[in-house]
Amino acid sequence: MEQRVLLCDTTLRDGEQAPGVSFNGQQKEMIARALADAGIDELEVGVPAMGSSEAKKISQLVALNLPVRLITWNRVVQADLLASYRTGVEGVAISLPTSEQQIKHKLRKDRAWLLEQMGQCVSEAKKEVGYIVLGLEDASRADLDFLKEIISEAEKLGVDRIRFADTLGVMEPLNVFFKLQDLARSSKIPLEFHAHNDLGMATANSLAAVQAGFKAVSVTVGGLGERAGNSALEEIAVALKYSLQQEVMLDLKRLNSIALMVSSAADRVVPRAKPIIGADVFTHTSSIHIDGIQKDFANYQTFPPESVGRKHSTSFGKQTKFKNVVWLLKSRGMAHDQETVNQLLNKTLDKIDQLDRPLEEEEILGIVLSS
Repeated sequence: MEQRVLLCDTTLRDGEQAPGVSFNGQQKEMIARALADAGIDELEVGVPAMGSSEAKKISQLVALNLPVRLITWNRVVQADLLASYRTGVEGVAISLPTSEQQIKHKLRKDRAWLLEQMGQCVSEAKKEVGYIVLGLEDASRADLDFLKEIISEAEKLGVDRIRFADTLGVMEPLNVFFKLQDLARSSKIPLEFHAHNDLGMATANSLAAVQAGFKAVSVTVGGLGERAGNSALEEIAVALKYSLQQEVMLDLKRLNSIALMVSSAADRVVPRAKPIIGADVFTHTSSIHIDGIQKDFANYQTFPPESVGRKHSTSFGKQTKFKNVVWLLKSRGMAHDQETVNQLLNKTLDKIDQLDRPLEEEEILGIVLSS
C-alpha cells in the first residue's frame, strides 16, 4: 500500500497570519488539543522568533505532550532556530526563498549564499531536533533546475521533508500536476505541497500535487491564512477520502466542531456556502432535490453529512410541492392527511412570498403549531 498522505496543519502559524487574527495561549492549546485528538499528523505551532510571548505559548504546547509532532517555522537564520530550540519542539521548518525575485529583491543575495546558509542552518538543526522540514518559499516561481539542486543538497544534509510553497497562489491544477511529477519522482525526500488560495485553487492544487506524487499537504482549519488563505483542512481531508479514495486517519466527524472552535477564536464568520463546514452545504431547497434525497440520499449527496459531523436539512422555497410537506411532517411523526398538508402548503407558500425567502424546517413547523 502506498504511504498515506500526511495532513500538516498550520492553523497556529500560517492561519494566525490572517489579518486581524491572534490566538491567546488558551486558544492555541484548545485548537492544538482538538486537532491532536482528531488524529492530525503534524502541527506547525508558531514562530518563536516573534518574541518571548510567542515562544512561551509554544513551550506550553510542547509541555502538553500531545500525541503529534510539533514543529515551528523559521527563516534560514540561526537566531530564529535558536529561539525554536529553546521551546523544546520536536522539529523545525526552515524556510528559504527560492525564486530569483525573492533571492535578489528580498534577501538581496545570490544562490550560492542561499545554499551555504541552508547548509549551515540544517547542519546545526540536526544536532538539536529530530525532524527537519525545508520550506521552499515561492517555489512556484522558481527555476525548476535550481529546486532540484536544493533538493539534492537537502538529501545530503539529511532533511526529512521538503515543502514546496505556492506562496502567491499563482499555480493551477494542470500546471501543478505536470510540472511537479518529475520533481516528485526525482526526490528521495517526501514532498509537501503548501498552497495559498489567492485564485481560489488551493484545494485543487493540493490534490493535484498528491496525484503528482507529493506525500504531504499543508492545511489550515477553514482555510484560514494570509490574504485569501490556505488549503482548508476539511476540504482536503474529505476530498482525499471521497475524490481520491485515499486512506485518511483524521476523524472526519470532528471537522465541524473544530471549524466552529477556530472560527470563534479567530472571530471569523464561516460563509454559509463554505464546503463541508458552511451552514447551507447539507441543506436542500429545490423540490426536485428534496424528492430525490427522500428516495435515496445518494441522489444528491456524495457522502452522508453525519460522516463529517453534520446533519441533513431542508429549506422550503417557491417550488415547494405537496410531497415535500408530506415528507417533513412524516419525518417529525406528525399528521399528514391531504387536508392538513394542503393547508400547510398554502400557508407556507404565502409566508415565503411575504418574506421573499425560503423557510427553514423549524419555521414551517412553527406554522403548524400556530394553526
